[in-house]
Amino acid sequence: MSARILVVDDVPANVKLLEARLSAEYFDVMTASNGTEALAISRRAECDIILLDVMMPDMDGFEVCRRLKTDPATHHIPVVMVTALDSPSDRNRGLEAGADDFLTKPVSDVVLIARVRSLTRLKMMTDELRMRAITSLEIGMQAPERSAVADTGKGGRILLVDDRESSYERLATILAAEHTVDVEPNPTEALFHAAEGNYDLLIVSLDLNNFDGLRLCSQARSLERTRHVPILAIADPENSTRLLRGLEIGVNDYLLRPIDKIELLARARTQIRRRRYTDHLRDNVQNSIEMAITDALTGLHNRRYMESHLATLAEQAATRGKPLALMILDIDYFKSINDNYGHDAGDDVLREFAVRVRKSIRGIDLACRYGGEEFVIVMPETDLHVAGMVAERLRRSIAGEPFAIHKGTKRIEVTISIGLTTLEQKGEAVADVLKRADTALYRAKHDGRNRVVSQAA
Repeated sequence: MSARILVVDDVPANVKLLEARLSAEYFDVMTASNGTEALAISRRAECDIILLDVMMPDMDGFEVCRRLKTDPATHHIPVVMVTALDSPSDRNRGLEAGADDFLTKPVSDVVLIARVRSLTRLKMMTDELRMRAITSLEIGMQAPERSAVADTGKGGRILLVDDRESSYERLATILAAEHTVDVEPNPTEALFHAAEGNYDLLIVSLDLNNFDGLRLCSQARSLERTRHVPILAIADPENSTRLLRGLEIGVNDYLLRPIDKIELLARARTQIRRRRYTDHLRDNVQNSIEMAITDALTGLHNRRYMESHLATLAEQAATRGKPLALMILDIDYFKSINDNYGHDAGDDVLREFAVRVRKSIRGIDLACRYGGEEFVIVMPETDLHVAGMVAERLRRSIAGEPFAIHKGTKRIEVTISIGLTTLEQKGEAVADVLKRADTALYRAKHDGRNRVVSQAA
């Protein structure tokens, strides 16, 4: 697993030492000797992780980290402060500035590499989501970067798994100042609790009685419903080696007892902010996928989706020896609705038409806006006779009740014409089925509209 690591330190000997350690593990190492240079490199997206010294002449590491985390272009880059400062106040100041971790010199090679590898996995996952979400901007969706920068990380839902009463009571009291906290003292129930609770963060004690806390963390990572929930592990100092193992299996962050109140809250906020950001990215990706296959006005699938999915449905029907019905629907005299009442009225009709279509078909049926005022409905495992009954019911649904337009101030009569056919010959091209339905639709319009015309294969 390779990554580009930016080492920021004004002392050349420190830079050389970190560069040698990281290069030995096959990381690509870049260097900067001051904060200004580090910010410029980061904005050019040339690094994956930043190892940042605190004591620098032009701008200290706290200020560099703060600027990185408040810039939408760089806030997602993990920052690890590596410094000789070792007081709790310095550590908390770094975490409050947005650092993902705060390591005190001299840092053991094992701890450093484990942390860098853990953050590399996180950064790669985030980068993949960011790349896939780029199209969201092109179709007008809001990018999550600015909201992520403004997010305080408070108001999260946390599940605390700890079976020592004195421990979980203190931790829950601290966390409750900023979050909603559920405590699960029974580790065997914790995974079920986590899967059902829609949590923003899991805090797991690795010192559970008669239960392996690392196994619980591993199970949370393997379960779909908890796979993306960040995990903050807590352990006694003598179990620090187990924490390193935890980083390898997917633990996001850790704390050693005795727990500092400020540090606990700071690390929880960091993990919750990151969870919200990645969730927003996933939502953008999912929404962009849905928008690519959905008609924005009616909410039905669009022609692109229909053309790709129809072939699959036809193949399944032929394989199973089942019929497949297809109908093309056209709103009668739709141009006159736009001409007489305006395009807003036409949009009102199209939206209401889609609602009535959904009410008239089954969940397994495929309804699409084919273009303009034309729609296609595909009905698996449906013969011509049954499809004709459905088409007639839909026609009556449209003609039987006027459509509201102009925010309900007017109501107009609307009718539709329907051309119907079925795919019953194995291997028949779907284009031929569509053409046959279109021919039936032409006959319906030619014969007076507001009717259903069927054409057998």
